[in-house]
Amino acid sequence: MQSKSDVVIVGSGMNSLSCAALLSQRGLRVTVLERNPIAGGCIRTEELFPGFTHDVFSSWYPLFVGGAAYAELAPALKEAGLEFVQSDYSTGLATPDGVGIALRQDMDDTIQRLNQIAPGDGDAIGQAAARLFGPDAGLVFGLMGGEPYSWDTSKLVFKSWRERGIDGMMHFASQSLENFRRWAERELSGDATRAMIAPWVLHSGLGPDEATSSLIGKLTFSAVVAGGMPVVKGGSYNIVKAFTQLIEKAGGQVLTGKHVDQILIENNKATGVRVGSEQYLASKAVVCNVTPNQLYEQLIPNAEQRYKDHASAYRYGRGGMQIHFALKEKPTWINPELIHVPMVHVTESMEQVCASVVEANNGWLPRKPTLAVGQPLAVDPSRAPDGSWILWVQMQDMPSTIKADAADEITIPTDGKWNEEVREAMVERVKQRLESVMPGWSQHIIGHKAFSPADLEQWNINLVGGDPYSGVCSPDQFFFMRPFAGEAKARTGKTPIANLHHIGASVHPGPGLGGQSGYLAANRIAKK
Repeated sequence: MQSKSDVVIVGSGMNSLSCAALLSQRGLRVTVLERNPIAGGCIRTEELFPGFTHDVFSSWYPLFVGGAAYAELAPALKEAGLEFVQSDYSTGLATPDGVGIALRQDMDDTIQRLNQIAPGDGDAIGQAAARLFGPDAGLVFGLMGGEPYSWDTSKLVFKSWRERGIDGMMHFASQSLENFRRWAERELSGDATRAMIAPWVLHSGLGPDEATSSLIGKLTFSAVVAGGMPVVKGGSYNIVKAFTQLIEKAGGQVLTGKHVDQILIENNKATGVRVGSEQYLASKAVVCNVTPNQLYEQLIPNAEQRYKDHASAYRYGRGGMQIHFALKEKPTWINPELIHVPMVHVTESMEQVCASVVEANNGWLPRKPTLAVGQPLAVDPSRAPDGSWILWVQMQDMPSTIKADAADEITIPTDGKWNEEVREAMVERVKQRLESVMPGWSQHIIGHKAFSPADLEQWNINLVGGDPYSGVCSPDQFFFMRPFAGEAKARTGKTPIANLHHIGASVHPGPGLGGQSGYLAANRIAKK
């Protein structure tokens, strides 16, 4: 069986759907192929318990709402029924020793609140944000989100050099490479302020002691405070439905249960893909939302050895874990205002965030993991019965392979692999940890559903070892180095095969639900 389209896209995550929808809007017919029985990649919504709508895996969309793909697609997506909602609050911190801080979606108010906690800290954050979104905005966002090796980027760098000079450019590079701990110890005086921002570094797969984490931490925190934490009304899967409607309206299709075995290549040009005995042909482009290992070691027949070697050297990071709780009633936080906050981080300090990352990097189950506690009902009350509550708990400091338990409480399997016993033991650790900031909350649990790093990888093969970011985000393989440097034909979405494009979290500009690598690929295939 043969099917013909203008473009075939392998995978159906945010980048794939953004790329497909953009190309559809530009007049091309696109076929999207997903190996799972459900499209969406890490976008998945389930009724885990009767009446409770849970976003399984991803849930929050500040990157997409603020990105280039949504800017172009917003009217069509709205017409297709997609609606984003958010609250007046942005983020917060709860510590087991009794600190509870809630921040609004308002930078001026945030500056004032942080100054009350530690005089001068709010001003330091405000100045950093003003710099990032002011004088440095063009250079930061141009390098982070644009085509790095394009003429436009060259002009941007040249213009910045003319304005700043060599010393100014070196100063910018030095600040960009600084780790968060060093910046925070120099610029912030309050332990609570440092603990407030440090967990946001983890949302890019880094730790506070790693290079570039200062830039990422300040940027992510400032963006969330300024832009909020939007969610999709009624559940994240509505974004998949809206994307699918746009694609199908233009004559395209989104097919599930289609595991791509091979990319079809003629005269070094991609012409389609093979799924078992089926062929899906593409007249203009094949786009793959996969890891470098899948692309160069599996999908491209007879790939040159040097590309296989680069793919083999590509490294994946720590594992992630999620727990979804349905509650009979709202929990009581140590600071009641926190019930209005979409995302609350639970940790003792910046130092504890650093320690948990080190433990996970060494293969240990963290004794005090950093908890990102999402409260979707604070933004979208339609997801559960009146008076009840949902907690979306994410940990980004889990080992992919377990060597020990830092608390010496959990029995570790001899093979080091995650199993149900270890996963549920970590659930109990999280429940006890949450008791310190929401006393008595566990008495109201209707049920829970947990996903270990092994569960995440089983659902999505791009999450190797449970790494939610599809690759370590250290400077050697981040942004314009992603997926790997040293090969002009295999960087930032390009490949050595004509008409074959590489997108996804393993490709520049990296992970996140912004859809930017899909947007860049769409621009390469069909300009606006």
